[in-house]
Order: sequence, then structure tokens, then C-alpha cells
Amino acid sequence: MQSPNSILITGASSGIGEALALAYAVRGRQLWLTGRDSARLDAVADAARAKGARVTAATLDVLDRQALADWIIAADNGVPIDLAIANAGISGGTGGGDAATSGETEEQARRILAVNIEGVLNTIHPLIPRMVARKRGQLALMSSLAAFRGMPGAPAYCASKAAVRSYGEGLRGELMGKGVQVNVICPGFVRSRMTAVNSFPMPFLMDADKAARIVVAGLAANRARIAFPWPTYAVSWLLGVLPPGLTDALLAQAPRKV
Repeated sequence: MQSPNSILITGASSGIGEALALAYAVRGRQLWLTGRDSARLDAVADAARAKGARVTAATLDVLDRQALADWIIAADNGVPIDLAIANAGISGGTGGGDAATSGETEEQARRILAVNIEGVLNTIHPLIPRMVARKRGQLALMSSLAAFRGMPGAPAYCASKAAVRSYGEGLRGELMGKGVQVNVICPGFVRSRMTAVNSFPMPFLMDADKAARIVVAGLAANRARIAFPWPTYAVSWLLGVLPPGLTDALLAQAPRKV
């Protein structure tokens, strides 16, 4: 696939989304950016424009299926989208939950699962028939290394990212013969507002701009799974394949994510 000329990024107002927007911001390229914080999103858009990119930004909730679809279709009608990065997501865990109900609340779990799964679906599905019709395009789904094993400290977050990983890997095979590339991104700990609330040690914590460079390179190479850093990936993969009976006791002692 040629270098994308028109790129959509959700969750572009902070973290990896912000870093990706700035990494892709070059003269003449069209960026379509969404986020929930209008002030931060405007700042990212201005920084991308300063690098020469053409930027259209909108404050949108990825759970507003119709509004998001209308905006994406209008964008695609304007400058056909070559690459869509479904990055928007939220975190959470049992560290800030209700101790009387063993941590993560039902409301918290439902919100995480909705945003992290439905938000991805709402981002990519307006584009799939259009990309298939053009016989070109690329869809990148933001999962996590947390997708490889359900952690007691963040059950809903792990479940949501596992769903995204499995769905993306299946969709890659489904669309492979139709000219549309699908890639799943599985980062470890990346320095952002989301991880800033964690009070526990985060192995191999990475700056967002470095993570963005890895993602950009992986997407350019059409890697099926862009998982990093490799030591955390190796541990996550191993935890996922070992029998739960061997890992339950160990993981029960792991720190809780807020």
C-alpha cells in the first residue's frame, strides 16, 4: 500500500492518538481527528497544521453511532480515507471500585466494554463497504497487551481489548482478498493521561511518540499484529497460554488498576 494521503484517527486528543496524529502530520496530508476534549483536540489539530497537514477535527463520542458515521462518511466523500485508526478507548479497573462488591462496578465495566468495543465498530464499519468497493484501504484497531490474559485488576479492560484483538485478527482474514488491510495494535504501558493514574510500577513504560513510531512502521509494513515492547509481549503471551491454575494465585497478588 502506498503512503496514506487521508487518515482518520479517533481518540486523537491525548496519548497514542495524539502522538500518531503528529507523527502522520506532513505537508499535504489530510488528517481527520476526533476526541472528547475539544480544547486538547484543537491543540493537537493546530500542532499538526503547523507541520503542514490539512486537519479537520470534531469533538465526537465514539458511542454516538449515527453522528460518528455521518461525520466519517462526509469525510470519506471529501477526501477518501486510506487509513482509519480506531484508537479511542478508556481504561479502568478494580483499584477505584467498590470494595463491598469486590472492586469493579457494573456501571464501570459496562462503560469500558461499550467504549472500547462498540467505539471500534462504530469507527470502522462506515468505511468497510467503501474501502471494499475501492479495493483499497487500511483499518487499524487499537487493542493492548492486556488482551492476552484477563487480569483480576482490570477485568473489563482486558476483556474489551481481547475482543478487539480477536475481532481484528478475524476481520483481517475476511477482508484480505478484498483489497483492505486490517492490523491489530497491542501496546504495553505507554506514558499518557490514562497511565498517569497508575500507582504501581509499569515495566518498560514507553513515551507516546516512540510508541507512535513503532505503530507507523508496523502499519506501513502491514504487520498483522503490532505488539510491543517485546519483553512485555512475551510475558503477556506466556500468561495467556499457561493454564489458569498455574497463574491465578500469582495474578491475584498483582496491583490493581484505577
